[in-house]
Amino acid sequence: MDERLKVFDEKMDKAYNYLLSDYQTIRAGRANPHVLDKVKVNYYGTPTPIQQVGNISVPEPRMIQIAPWEKSLIKEIEKAILASDVGITPSNDGAVIRLVFPELTEERRKELVKDVKKKGEDAKVAIRNIRRDGNDSLKKLAKEEISEDEIKELGDKLQKITDQYIKDIDQAVETKSKEIMTV
Repeated sequence: MDERLKVFDEKMDKAYNYLLSDYQTIRAGRANPHVLDKVKVNYYGTPTPIQQVGNISVPEPRMIQIAPWEKSLIKEIEKAILASDVGITPSNDGAVIRLVFPELTEERRKELVKDVKKKGEDAKVAIRNIRRDGNDSLKKLAKEEISEDEIKELGDKLQKITDQYIKDIDQAVETKSKEIMTV
């Protein structure tokens, strides 16, 4: 790959990977510890990822269990989960916190699929913006010592990279939508 296009490919890759990590936080009927990725616990005055203050496990398909390393953190973890957008009320027995995921309704599944599609569209817009920036920088190169044929060739390569990422995003949207709609 041409060095001048590499920076744009890397930016598109970041946008694509961000979408994939965002999709991991969307729950699809089964308990997935990644829904807690964005939850921060107040740990001695510092917002700390929940994974760093306890052990997270999935003992059953629709339950997540959090065993904090310090019992004093149970209330803080519960508070953080309630304040987050996980949408599940935690319960604790004094030693561990349990999150029981209810079965998703058909209506909720359709809402989640809409959300998945919207995030996919946002990622495509980001990819297209990166392509536009790439084309702008190619036009600036035209003012230097590069031939028009080279500029056109680089533009075509950039378009191919863009098309591949758009295709990958469509595939990710399709896969996640199927996962959500599967009962």
